Amino acid sequence: MAYRAMYGYAWDLAESGVTAVLDELRARHINTITLAASYHAGKFIRPRGRSGKVYFPEDGTVYFRPTAERYDGIRPVPNRMLAERDVLDEVCRVASMDANAWLVLLHNTRLGESHPEATVENAFGDRYVYNLCPSAPAARRFAVTLCADVTDHYPVRGISLETPGYLPYAHGFHHEFALVRQNPWIDNLLGLCFCKHCITGAEAAGIDAQRLRQDVRGSIERYFASELDFPDDMAAAFWLADVVLDSGLAEFLRWRCGVVSSLVAEIRAAVREDATVAVIPSVARPSGGAWYEGSDLAALARAAGIVEVCFYEPGANRIGSDLWDVQRRLGGAGRLRGLLRPGHPDLTTCQAVADAVATLHASGVEDLAFYNYGHLRRASLDWMGEALAALER
Repeated sequence: MAYRAMYGYAWDLAESGVTAVLDELRARHINTITLAASYHAGKFIRPRGRSGKVYFPEDGTVYFRPTAERYDGIRPVPNRMLAERDVLDEVCRVASMDANAWLVLLHNTRLGESHPEATVENAFGDRYVYNLCPSAPAARRFAVTLCADVTDHYPVRGISLETPGYLPYAHGFHHEFALVRQNPWIDNLLGLCFCKHCITGAEAAGIDAQRLRQDVRGSIERYFASELDFPDDMAAAFWLADVVLDSGLAEFLRWRCGVVSSLVAEIRAAVREDATVAVIPSVARPSGGAWYEGSDLAALARAAGIVEVCFYEPGANRIGSDLWDVQRRLGGAGRLRGLLRPGHPDLTTCQAVADAVATLHASGVEDLAFYNYGHLRRASLDWMGEALAALER
């Protein structure tokens, strides 16, 4: 049976009623609810919200009951709503709908502030508390244990992993602000991690990470000392030239891919054998830019078995182009799922959703998911249902 999933949040299901939501989704040809089991902060508009239209989730918490004694060092924080009900458990008890746990792994400001020694560190020693570093042993233990914990104690069909790697600089914290114009070159340099774990690991692989750190630091200092603001197209060309011509930088970026894929392999080995493991590889658009986060698509597919790609694009033509490149990079490794947004800013008409679903299906992508139940207008749910119904005719 193909995976036809709707992403969702526990608070939305709790408000509307688990049974009512699942009936609503089943009528629209959805067979799986991919429920956030570990999540970060946010400020979300809920067009169909009953108790309010704007929701602020509790930062950096889990929406399942963790087994405290399994964790050493970094420990998950249970969400307050678990004192009243366990929505993931309720979903798992519904025989007519599969449950899939969606786990945001290393993007966690709450845990990063508690454990800064396990977070990303830039060339100047500044800690990015919103990003636990995938090379830090404590962060890796936490991620592996979290995944094993939820699959051992809940009969979920599988898990979908988000943020298993290095976040870009311009992502993840609240009220990000600068009076220096940002551009791809400065953002990419600022996003590199030079924590002791990354330096030790890279140098063990034959990379002069200390030299690279000093070079990156010097480049940033010179840019900030100048009066220049690089246009985006020029900055992108400068970054490409650095990657191609600085062999140390190129090797360091490839080494990061190994860090992330090895973490995913450890997770796959630790979770329940019959549970699927899918990786959401990137926040980048298009997906070809995932490598910056340490996401080698083929390596992740081999490590996990499934890559779940966010085809967040405004139309079937762009989705088709991204899909072509993703399939080329996968080279047949693993299984590919497609994730779509049937609403603003991507697919804003019924026909656009139908065309996107048809494009993925025509290229062999049978497993489809949609984001996100609480964010969507009712019309978007109907568009999704009509597109899936067309596949069954």
